[in-house]
Amino acid sequence: MLDNPTWSGVLADPVVQAGTLAVVGAIVTRIALRPFPSWKLAGQVFFFAALTVLLLYHDIVPYEVGPAPASTFERVFIALAKVVWWINAAWALIAFVRVFLIFERQPREGRLVQDLVIGLIYLGAILSVVAYVFSFPVGTLIATSGVFAIILGLAMQSTLSDVFSGIALNLGRPYTIGDWIVLNDGVEGRVVETNWRSTHLLNGSNDLVVLPNSFLAKVGLTNLSSPDRSHGASLTVRVVPTIGPSAIIEVMRTVLLSSGSILTEPKPGVQIKSLTSDAVELELSFRVRDIGQAGPAKNEIFDLLYRHIKAAGLTLARPIDAAGPPPDQLQSEEVMKPHRPTPLKLLDAIPLFFSLTEDEKETLAASMTRRTYKKDSILIEQGDTVASLMIVRNGALVATRQEGHKEIELGRLAPGDYFGESGLLIGVGEAASLRALTFVVVYEIAQASLTPLLHDRPGIAEELAATLSHRIETGQHSFATEGAALNGGSVGSLVTRIRHLFKVPQ
Repeated sequence: MLDNPTWSGVLADPVVQAGTLAVVGAIVTRIALRPFPSWKLAGQVFFFAALTVLLLYHDIVPYEVGPAPASTFERVFIALAKVVWWINAAWALIAFVRVFLIFERQPREGRLVQDLVIGLIYLGAILSVVAYVFSFPVGTLIATSGVFAIILGLAMQSTLSDVFSGIALNLGRPYTIGDWIVLNDGVEGRVVETNWRSTHLLNGSNDLVVLPNSFLAKVGLTNLSSPDRSHGASLTVRVVPTIGPSAIIEVMRTVLLSSGSILTEPKPGVQIKSLTSDAVELELSFRVRDIGQAGPAKNEIFDLLYRHIKAAGLTLARPIDAAGPPPDQLQSEEVMKPHRPTPLKLLDAIPLFFSLTEDEKETLAASMTRRTYKKDSILIEQGDTVASLMIVRNGALVATRQEGHKEIELGRLAPGDYFGESGLLIGVGEAASLRALTFVVVYEIAQASLTPLLHDRPGIAEELAATLSHRIETGQHSFATEGAALNGGSVGSLVTRIRHLFKVPQ
């Protein structure tokens, strides 16, 4: 079938042809194309097809047991050629698996199934080599290895249980990489890896929890990241019913409107859970984009609850089992306290005016103007220079910036928040528009009201500049940064701008 190789016909020798093709194919596909899975697959298929055509051309059928040649050299060559052919067949199938057998573009998650399929391909290639190269009866080999397989299976019972449970979990897909799951026994965490034996979770303490797949297959679990990443949360608040429940519900809805951490769709809800003479208990339910944002969102809403409840003149009710004086006695004590006017309360809560004396605060409070705005009213247009400071007394506002044809929400304001300090102090235009989400009450401090204080005590300019500079650095200033006017502004430069704007002598 094959002629002995001679120096005159080296290129026509099937040994040289097959060997050259095998070496070139291995170098190209295993080294040169290794970083490119799709091109590697194409190369594997091409060289496998070329090798098949070459062997068939020389009457070598790799998937059949042919007659044994007389020459030892020919027998060795045909055996090697068949082995190389089956290896290339396995490589081509494996390349196909690695390119296409990836679930939802998450290779780490599909690795277990990939490894299983690849293992079966290698096993099939080995059995084929045994059958078609060495002419060994594979059926007899499988039958005689049954006892050994039983012994090995009993010895690896736990490991095999984890392996097959991992296969079932990957096929059933109750969770994926990145999902946050909670087991019935209270263990919870984010899935970071799944492999043959176990699933790895990263819990809230940043500790790695390793769970055997057989355990996960038996225990019930809740996937907090499915069917999508958004997560529902709720919290309960108890309020003394000094006004009607419907009015209290409106206050709670305003609280949810003021939050910038929760999703607007589906709409957050408020439900009355119970009503007694001492308290009305309400449940606020909402959604966040990811379970990791649930904690910060709750913190924000608790803060907003306190501010809106105070702004509405309401009082938080005590827990049911709390000890102490009855609520009516507490209310009587509250009424007996000296009344502090609303403008002074607002000034007390603003860091910008912490350095003012009580007399200076009273003077400034006397000049403050109360303004009201209906829902959807525009308080400030983007680009306007506001020569006054606005302090929110009631309601909720949203700050938006227009960038081309796109409107971007920058944040929301609630009672106690203020805006316009940059325009008031250094004459910088607003980089955002402010719109009322509800009926809004604000108190305004005009530049003319602040001018006498700065002239009487010029040192206030330095105190205001230091506070404003800190707010700029920490990103807490109101949504007013026209260009780079505020960015990186030093205290000294801000003092100079404040004194120049208010005509304060140096």
